Amino acid sequence: MNVTLHPSWHSQLQSEFQKPYFETLVRFVKDEYSSTTCYPKGNNIFAAFDHSNFELTKVVIIGQDPYHGPNQANGLCFSVKDGIPHPPSLINIFKEIERDIGKPYPKSGNLEHWADQGVLLLNATLTVRAHNAGSHQNKGWEVFTDAVIRKLSTKKEGLVFLLWGGYAKKKIALIDTSKHHILTSGHPSPLSANRGLWFGNKHFSKTNELLKKMGKTPINW
Repeated sequence: MNVTLHPSWHSQLQSEFQKPYFETLVRFVKDEYSSTTCYPKGNNIFAAFDHSNFELTKVVIIGQDPYHGPNQANGLCFSVKDGIPHPPSLINIFKEIERDIGKPYPKSGNLEHWADQGVLLLNATLTVRAHNAGSHQNKGWEVFTDAVIRKLSTKKEGLVFLLWGGYAKKKIALIDTSKHHILTSGHPSPLSANRGLWFGNKHFSKTNELLKKMGKTPINW
């Protein structure tokens, strides 16, 4: 398993990589990738940390699983590779951005440009079997990504956490709400969005307003 991280993350997470659970997780992932088709590609598993600098992280979006269809997952939650049709949740994210800040619906669903601006696009589970959602849950990934969230909460101040849906909202327990900003809403999936729990949350304009108040550069969504 290729662990490619921005150096700023490596220094923060080095102790985590040496724990027994992570060694077990690495063996599991290697076995899965050698015996069946898994996503994302090995060199993209840690893409969220490769694009993002720990010191410059301003916004955190938490997803659950990588996309499990061919050529979709690129290691960033909700993001797909260039040229790939947009999954339903991503469609609703872009529709809300259009409604919220007036930015036209984009051609590409690749969110690397968000990550490069300091948005950590973190899935709770970083790998998945093809066509088998949730197949790599409860194998150790959540222990690792919970540690990431705790590290961000402890070491940084003024982060904006976007928690969409019930699963992401549970991560509030890991965040010091006295020093960070938390915006919650329903999930952008059609099931939630069609029940009126997603559209109109204005999380993209609200995030930028919070960043401006803290003297930080807003995100070009």
